[in-house]
Amino acid sequence: MKDLPAELRPREKLLARGPAALADAELLALLLRTGVVGQGVLQLAQALLDKFGGFAGLLATEGAALTGIKGLGPAKRAELQAVLEIARRTFVARMSAAPVFDTPQTVKDYLQLQLGSKQHEVFAVLFVDSQHRLIAFEEMFRGTLAQASVYPREVVKRALTLNAAAVVLAHNHPSGVAEPSRADEVLTQTLKSALALVDVRVLDHFVVSPGAVVSFAERGLL
Repeated sequence: MKDLPAELRPREKLLARGPAALADAELLALLLRTGVVGQGVLQLAQALLDKFGGFAGLLATEGAALTGIKGLGPAKRAELQAVLEIARRTFVARMSAAPVFDTPQTVKDYLQLQLGSKQHEVFAVLFVDSQHRLIAFEEMFRGTLAQASVYPREVVKRALTLNAAAVVLAHNHPSGVAEPSRADEVLTQTLKSALALVDVRVLDHFVVSPGAVVSFAERGLL
């Protein structure tokens, strides 16, 4: 980056114009600091964003996926994972401090972060208290590309253990199509009935794909 004019270098650009002025690759380049032979740091940053599907994909990436990438040694991987974990915890803190449905877009963003880039199907539950503040987010069932086996009894047991007043259901469609299926609708009603027996409400069910999040409540499916 030393070959670039000062006003185009990410650090100088940030200091002069603020972080919002930087492109995604420029922000990531500030963390990486150096590139590799034949690939400058901006090119390395862009390659990482392309590989993982932008910052959302990076945030959802497990640490092992970063191992073996040329230009990401142990120190850079550690720093990158630390920043990603800070971002994840920021989402959780925001959702734990205020009712989750006061900011529904935050819920969608959080679920996109957690589930949007997974290559296998995951069924997750957000357990919330009587004020609809987040108690816990848990991936309860994992499946293949096509399906995950969901056991209502386990969801009920976990809700009772956490003393949850309500839940938000979520699962991903690795195929990329975030449209609820008939099976999704049947499962939602089954879980709603099972949880109602212990006075736990189902507030919503979200279907997550890499590019979209669909709400059952917004579709009138609850």
